[in-house]
Amino acid sequence: MALIILAHPNIEVSLANKTIIEELQKEKNLNIEVRNIAKMYPDFNIDVQEEQQALLRHQTVVFQYPFYWYSLPAILKHWFDEVFLYQFAYGSKGDKLKGKNFVPSFTVGSSEESYTALGFQHFRVLEFCKSLEQTAYHSQMKYVDPIYFHGTSLAAGYTEEEIRNKAKTHAGRLIELLRSCD
Repeated sequence: MALIILAHPNIEVSLANKTIIEELQKEKNLNIEVRNIAKMYPDFNIDVQEEQQALLRHQTVVFQYPFYWYSLPAILKHWFDEVFLYQFAYGSKGDKLKGKNFVPSFTVGSSEESYTALGFQHFRVLEFCKSLEQTAYHSQMKYVDPIYFHGTSLAAGYTEEEIRNKAKTHAGRLIELLRSCD
């Protein structure tokens, strides 16, 4: 069984992230729990005990979110700060997450080309994920390389059909990964 920490600040207006979650929920024999933390905690007052219990129930944890300004949405960063506590996620007795799978899964609004060298300093998307990798390492979780795709912004000229198709492909990759983690 996998836990999906959905961290889109406004999932109802999201085409890509919403499609991914819908595809995951439609999949038969895929045992997932989706926690929409932006909806659950609009005031950012996270129920730490409840979130820690959810983590304990699952072997695989997927963090589903839009890539915002080269980072996580504020609600997800806050969730980590509140939930991955000393003596729970790390510390001399903080081994509660040891051996669990840590899977970043996100969408990137802009094109892939906007993350490649264009004659001046640019960073590739995976370079912005180092803090996630370190978080997994520090909490003794198994870091799984991120699953992501570019081109999710209507404002950048992508069509709804293109975005939905990419999101469905992404969901398929995520489903395969979740099945292999069981």
